[in-house]
Amino acid sequence: MPVSPSSSAQAARVAVAARLRDLRKGAGLTVAELASLCGWHHSKTSRIENARTAPSAGDIRHWCRACGHPGEAPDLVVRSLNAESMYSEWRHQVQELKKLQNSWPQVFAETTLFRIYSSTLVPGLLQTEGYAGGLLGTIARFRGYPEEGDEAARARVDRSRIIHDPGRRAVLVVEEAALYYRMGNPDAMAAQLGHLLTAGALPAVSLGVIPRTAEPRTVWPLETFHVYDDTFVSVELLSAEVNIRQPSEVALYLTAFEQLRSMAVYGAAARALVVNAIEALGQA
Repeated sequence: MPVSPSSSAQAARVAVAARLRDLRKGAGLTVAELASLCGWHHSKTSRIENARTAPSAGDIRHWCRACGHPGEAPDLVVRSLNAESMYSEWRHQVQELKKLQNSWPQVFAETTLFRIYSSTLVPGLLQTEGYAGGLLGTIARFRGYPEEGDEAARARVDRSRIIHDPGRRAVLVVEEAALYYRMGNPDAMAAQLGHLLTAGALPAVSLGVIPRTAEPRTVWPLETFHVYDDTFVSVELLSAEVNIRQPSEVALYLTAFEQLRSMAVYGAAARALVVNAIEALGQA
């Protein structure tokens, strides 16, 4: 059962509160002693530790300094600030699929390096209109949204043209299985696979495919995630999209991405896997 966004946000608040409590106890301070050092009433300390009151950035800095761990403050500040916003339900982001494709224009505009891993689908930056239309139509039917597949697909393809802008780079890693999951009709799927052969040769694009026979795997197949430069990660789940800005978690995804990237093949070897998928499509 998917975790609800509200419970995930609360879990994030509780995690911050628990770490602050551990810092206080590790420093050998009572609730009242820490409150005195920070210059507030002891009841505020209790409310923060029990996740009833969200601490401000200043509160966290005072707390960490009082406990002798000022270096932990930046990470905890980010975790606290993102507790409410990191977990956004898809239904609140999308009243229609086209709006989803046009979301985050500022993030896209400011990003110079896109890192994308996908275990099940061709990444959006490389999708053709037919493939995107088939995928978005499937999502709309599953979620009970009005179908606007064609318009939404055009919006997605328009957005993907950003990788042709000077100064942009896209590093994409897909599992070989993603080449075989069919979205749209056979012609649309064939066109999509053909597009991968040409898009992967673009100077600003690095396309890697992790063979199904790759061994040993150092990282198991993960959920689809996007890394925007080194500062922001979005993770796609069935019920929600998790948005991550906490430095330590962003670093974890960067580490995972590099390990996944090291398992992939590129150039002629990657094109051969795409050609195999095209041939299998023709034999179906």
